[in-house]
Amino acid sequence: METLNFSAAGTNSMVYLMKNYAAYNLWANRTLINWLNEKPAELMEIQTPSSFSTIKKTIVHIWHTQVYWLSIIKNEPTIVPEEFNGNTAEAFAKLIEQSKELMAYISKLNEQELTKKGLVINPWFECNFQNFEYLVQLLNHSTYHRGQIITMAHCLGIKGAPMTDYNYYNIYGRELSTLEFTQQLLSTLNMVTATPLPIM
Repeated sequence: METLNFSAAGTNSMVYLMKNYAAYNLWANRTLINWLNEKPAELMEIQTPSSFSTIKKTIVHIWHTQVYWLSIIKNEPTIVPEEFNGNTAEAFAKLIEQSKELMAYISKLNEQELTKKGLVINPWFECNFQNFEYLVQLLNHSTYHRGQIITMAHCLGIKGAPMTDYNYYNIYGRELSTLEFTQQLLSTLNMVTATPLPIM
């Protein structure tokens, strides 16, 4: 079983925050997917005004962007995923799988690795920031689009969105120790169709 190998004790605050934030990202994405999984799949492909035209396309964009920024943090050749032609369930599964990969990778980084600079050159900008700044970019981006998905869902008549705030995760998701919570969470992620986590 995968585990998140860190604790707050004796850990640099920035290192702890980055690791905890990556764990939160997995929790928030999974919480959102659990909620969407209960809704008719056809609603995920109805066009709704937003940055991307459907909930499914927004999920794919979150997944692809996480892939891109993780390749930057890993200092690997930049990955720009190919166009996705799968169904909604596959898109949901890919986002959760990538969020698990991201959390597992970040959980192993130390302060030196998180503060190492990485040059990014692409058609839109050039920068040379520290890895933790790229991680914040990635995680903030995912949060932004999760918010859009909630608004799109409301426009489609889907109500009852779960709370996915970072502080909510820290208060309720962390009633157990971080390690226990993460083990419990990861044990549910073998299949997207597994019994949904309670909406916390």
